[in-house]
Amino acid sequence: MLEEFNLPLVPPLSILALLINLVLGAGLSLVLRWHFLKFGSTISNRAEFAQIFPFILLTTILIISIIKSSLALSLGLVGALSIVRFRTPIKEPEELAYLFMAISMGLGFGADQRLPTLVAGLSILGLVAIFKQYKKDDINKNLYLTIDLEESSDEYGRLELINSIILKYVEDAELRRFETQRNETGATYHIDIKNTASLSTLSDDLKRSFPGASITFIDQNRLPSI
Repeated sequence: MLEEFNLPLVPPLSILALLINLVLGAGLSLVLRWHFLKFGSTISNRAEFAQIFPFILLTTILIISIIKSSLALSLGLVGALSIVRFRTPIKEPEELAYLFMAISMGLGFGADQRLPTLVAGLSILGLVAIFKQYKKDDINKNLYLTIDLEESSDEYGRLELINSIILKYVEDAELRRFETQRNETGATYHIDIKNTASLSTLSDDLKRSFPGASITFIDQNRLPSI
């Protein structure tokens, strides 16, 4: 029947080739997982998120290996995916990039393109690691500083004192939020510092001036807290 429609005959799936692809994919997925844990900068739980990389990569290998041997299965997969709805939001673009990387590696191994997939995958991860390391060496850091105080009878006097303390340790500071309710005062600053060592000194100075205050430094990339 296939000859009548001039459709190519596809050889059956080789179990040995599938096992080789799965082993190579498992190894590369562990490299991808390590890379995300080492160089990732998302504020989510990276250790938990990285656990899905081997599952996604190996599952993609299996799917591509099966559907490439059957036109009917490939068409059926398109129909099945058209009714699937993914509700889990991806909060960070970097997470989406790593997921796409895992899927791309799975596609490559599933199509039996082992050497190109290994070379391209390791090269991309290497370049990203170099870029991340270069970015890490940048001494300028932009952070959000949040200060929560209790029993604040003189809110604006305390705000002036906070401003004077912050300006001793940062290059620039911009007040983004200031609110008072009952006996609580909260302020959020966007600060620019030269090095992260100043964070500890700034935090100690604020705690000496305001015992019991809650102080948090938030980076959109790394989220260090004190």
